[in-house]
Amino acid sequence: MLVELVNVSKRYAMGDIWVDALKDITLSLQKGEFLAVKGPSGSGKSTLLNILSALDQCDSGTVQVGGVNIGNLGEHKRSKFRNRHIGIVFQSFNLIPVLTALENVMYPLTLRGMKDAKPRALQALKDVGLEKQIGQRPTQLSGGQMQRVAIARAIVTRPDIVLADEPTANLDSKTSETIMALIQKLNKEQGITFVISTHDDYVTSLASRVITILDGELVSDSFTDQLLANRYEKVNSARLETEV
Repeated sequence: MLVELVNVSKRYAMGDIWVDALKDITLSLQKGEFLAVKGPSGSGKSTLLNILSALDQCDSGTVQVGGVNIGNLGEHKRSKFRNRHIGIVFQSFNLIPVLTALENVMYPLTLRGMKDAKPRALQALKDVGLEKQIGQRPTQLSGGQMQRVAIARAIVTRPDIVLADEPTANLDSKTSETIMALIQKLNKEQGITFVISTHDDYVTSLASRVITILDGELVSDSFTDQLLANRYEKVNSARLETEV
């Protein structure tokens, strides 16, 4: 199991009032899944992604990614774990304005002192179709191009999982379709595991699995027909091999 959450809860103080952002969430995720987290604004989607990305910690319960209980890690170790194992795509892109597209993608590898940072970043930009924009800074790029740079930066570390918080929220419908087609391609061809928070029905229609969070509670969890078909095929193949 790639990700496993057991009875995860999180509360935030708003003045004198405590708000339950997540309530006893139990969820597991296998490698290669494309999970959409659906729900209205304030439902707890972003809190869930922040906890999965080790940017925040739950108040109770356990969170394991790749067999590591990230709740037991100190701040420095969480940062190091995130750099090596978790890719993040932010709604507002979060690119460094003074760096080129290439330098932005190289950045997480540079932090690790990796000698092959440049060729790996070049490949990641090629994977997202931006090999011709490597020398441009964020202000010279369109919104869709900036989001592609952000995706390239998220996948360049070859993480166990990529988390995207409303990745199409600031994009027009045509650009959103392009970005989602790219995410689908990376998921299917490279086996990259994606978890995307969204309230967009188009995004959820492309996912292999959809969960719905409402007022901090997990209220539904469903697999799409395609994923069920793939799993059925794998089970049948394994059964045939056993019988042979």
